[in-house]
Amino acid sequence: MMPSSGSTLGEAKQEKRVSRTLSKAVALHLEGKLDSAAKTLERAIEAGERDPTLYSALGHIQYEMQDYQGASRTYEKLVELDSKHRTGHFNLGVCLSNLKEWGRAVDAFNEAVEVDPSRSEAILGLGIALVHADRSDEALSAFDRYLVRYPEHEHALFGMGVALQQSGRFDEALESYRKVLARNPRSEEALSNLVAMFLKRPDYALVKKYAEMLIELRPDSPAALEALATVAFQEGDFLTAARFCRNLVEMLPERFEHWFNLGVAYQKMGNLQKSVHAYSQAASVNPNSCQTHLNLGVAYQELGDAGAARAAYERALKIDKDQPGVIWNLALILEQQGETAWAEKLYAQLPEKATEWCDATFRLGYLRLLRSDYTGAAQAFESCLKKRPEWPEAYLNAGIAYARSNQLDSARHAFETALAMRPESADAVRGLAALALEQQDFDLAYDLHRRLIELGEHSAELYYNAGLICQKRGQIDDAILYYQQALKENPQFPEALLNLGHALMQSGQEEEARSCWRKAVREKPELAQSYFEPQVRAS
Repeated sequence: MMPSSGSTLGEAKQEKRVSRTLSKAVALHLEGKLDSAAKTLERAIEAGERDPTLYSALGHIQYEMQDYQGASRTYEKLVELDSKHRTGHFNLGVCLSNLKEWGRAVDAFNEAVEVDPSRSEAILGLGIALVHADRSDEALSAFDRYLVRYPEHEHALFGMGVALQQSGRFDEALESYRKVLARNPRSEEALSNLVAMFLKRPDYALVKKYAEMLIELRPDSPAALEALATVAFQEGDFLTAARFCRNLVEMLPERFEHWFNLGVAYQKMGNLQKSVHAYSQAASVNPNSCQTHLNLGVAYQELGDAGAARAAYERALKIDKDQPGVIWNLALILEQQGETAWAEKLYAQLPEKATEWCDATFRLGYLRLLRSDYTGAAQAFESCLKKRPEWPEAYLNAGIAYARSNQLDSARHAFETALAMRPESADAVRGLAALALEQQDFDLAYDLHRRLIELGEHSAELYYNAGLICQKRGQIDDAILYYQQALKENPQFPEALLNLGHALMQSGQEEEARSCWRKAVREKPELAQSYFEPQVRAS
């Protein structure tokens, strides 16, 4: 019987060609000649054959050869030829998943489910692709559909756990992972995800529990070692943290974080030499880590190596000129090394939001005070007090700056505020006493000097000033006692000898007075000009 039409004859011939091509490809495949089988199919396609079975066979072989890129192109052509192909969309989704092209994989699996809603592995593939595409809500829906059919399936339960974890539903994720572990206690993926999940929460007891389970399965698990190191840091067990970090740097010496954390552990233990070594290794792996150079500088500084510390801070400053910790520590080193101009500049650069800002502004005020920039010093201390009002030391130094710039009312207010905050502050009382003497308020000055003595001050200068005040007030006997106390503290105090002589003369003790004057002039010959009248200004 002849075919009824030419088209039917053509189709029959095409079917024979396709059949021969497939037979040859199968024979080559059975012999393990995958490349030859693929080329046979490719030649037929290039010759114009457009039969879907050829594309399906070629995609299968390419996938076996792990040519996922080639297989995905083949399956794309397949579904162009036959949009309802039974396996084309699914296989395309699998290839795209292997290429980690998750968005396209989602589309392929969605098409596969639409073609065959009963195809459960397409639903599972869709859920996995959605998880990787960070579309957790949609992934949960897919896994729900799959688990209705296969409630004990490990991969679906694991995927559900991941989707719940992505959604922040940690308690539900925990239950899902527990179901995985109940079926497969050796699931490293479930344990790793549990560790990561409870690090994020954080719940360090559960981190430790699951990390220890993971490390029993795989003693060299970086995830477990990192987690256990984190727990040890959290518990302040730096010896244990260092042990885990050492294991990590031995396994993965190219990882910056492991060297850095090892440096932190050693530094917390006080093992500064090893800390320096670890930070140096971290810096060699990542030379542009400002924090590493900062920590390295701190370790050197604690070792007493100011030069190495300065070099580390300067390197950190080049990396990040706005890092407050670097600016602060470098400024302190420069101040110690006498480079106060640069130190001042750095202190002034610290941003107000930095935790070190108040301390830096205080140091700035102090350095200005030292170089007699009293107005600038007062401004710095006032800036400190705007941010930290309960700071007696700042009030005290502001008082000194105001006093030296002759702003006596502001100075008195600052000293009085400091004294109100800290009633035992001898420095505040001394500042007020100096102001009283400056304004020749000798009654107040006397009371303040008495208070200094009561606070435990016993310097020769204090007793000398008290003697001057008493002498000015006409309290000659008290003046004599104070001058004598000054000389007990410093027997070679010429001004005290001179004025004691004048006080003794006033009390009728002429011989003792002359003895004091002789000693005073011998100690300091230029005092001879003050021989005929007593000193009246405080030293």
